[in-house]
Amino acid sequence: MNNFNFYNPTRIVFGEGQVAQLDELVPKDARVLVLFGGQSAQKNGTLDEVITALGNRHIEEFGGIEANPGYSTLMRAVEQIRQNKLDYLLAVGGGSVIDGTKFVAAAVQCDGDPWQEILVNHATNIHQALPFGSVLTLPATGSEMNANSVITRYETQEKLAFSSKLVYPAFSILDPTKAYTLPPRQLANGVVDAFTHIMEQYLTYPVNAMVQDRFAEGLLQTLIEIGPKLLESPNDYDLQANFMWTATLALNGLIGAGVPQDWATHMIGHEITALHGLDHAQTLAILLPTVLQEQREKKSAKLLQYAERVWGLNEGTDDTKINMAITKTRDFFERMGVKTHLSDYQINADAIPVMIKQLAEHGLIQLGEHNDIDLKKSQQILQASL
Repeated sequence: MNNFNFYNPTRIVFGEGQVAQLDELVPKDARVLVLFGGQSAQKNGTLDEVITALGNRHIEEFGGIEANPGYSTLMRAVEQIRQNKLDYLLAVGGGSVIDGTKFVAAAVQCDGDPWQEILVNHATNIHQALPFGSVLTLPATGSEMNANSVITRYETQEKLAFSSKLVYPAFSILDPTKAYTLPPRQLANGVVDAFTHIMEQYLTYPVNAMVQDRFAEGLLQTLIEIGPKLLESPNDYDLQANFMWTATLALNGLIGAGVPQDWATHMIGHEITALHGLDHAQTLAILLPTVLQEQREKKSAKLLQYAERVWGLNEGTDDTKINMAITKTRDFFERMGVKTHLSDYQINADAIPVMIKQLAEHGLIQLGEHNDIDLKKSQQILQASL
């Protein structure tokens, strides 16, 4: 196991009816901006529940945060905070709203250009951020318990990420009933997103991290077991509770402590979303099976472990088991209703050079756990994903 420094300060308040705890979690004198996405938070009553729980505090609202949170939209929230001297943020939504809130928290007191300082320079010179909490309504990204954020600049077709210990949520309320009304597409995307988060921390090469491996394998098996059932029974509390907690644990730092990681699938996927508007999880379903296949030689030991422990493939040659494991991964995504080829989304080979150009412009020229996925290899992965 590699050396590591694990830190996660986010308080998790889990279970039905826990939105009422906001009155204890948010400072009494806070001037609060509640951030949310579309109209679902209003239609399902969650927003009203949040406003009621906040009581007599000064409360303002900011809605309209996109599924891929947009820089220009978020900068309007920054301006509202500055003008009205607000000092506490509350994200009500899924990973997109929480990611957007993290950016806003860091941007309010940013002296320079927020896009340059936070996204391009990865927040290296950001030394303060507004405190915030979250009420999770869509399990998927794990943003409710980590310090990561991904923001899109639609005007320039860029999608960049940053991470800073300053933007851990102070708390996150996880009420599984808030996911009951999610459409099948969002549930399926959430399962695929969480699954891929686990895989990119687990499926690299062995470092004798027995605890992290077994933990990751259990989370993967949980998603495989409950994913299709969620689509059939979205109002099942136990299914939603296990899904919500699995998605949180998938990217709160625990299974990634002391192990090598491979985020090539995410980084290449960001360019597909930025250029072609695909859902984030759709890009992951396209790329992950291909990355596993293209990198199978260097990932062979963990691929074999994955085949045997997660999928129960214990017969045949090592190559046969690895082939079957990759096929079963693709089949699982398809079973969730998420297509796994670029051509399924009317993206052909002519689009690949622009994606490679974007990767180069964003400095993403050495990806993977060995930093060996160069632009040529990324191009091969995209071509194999057609």
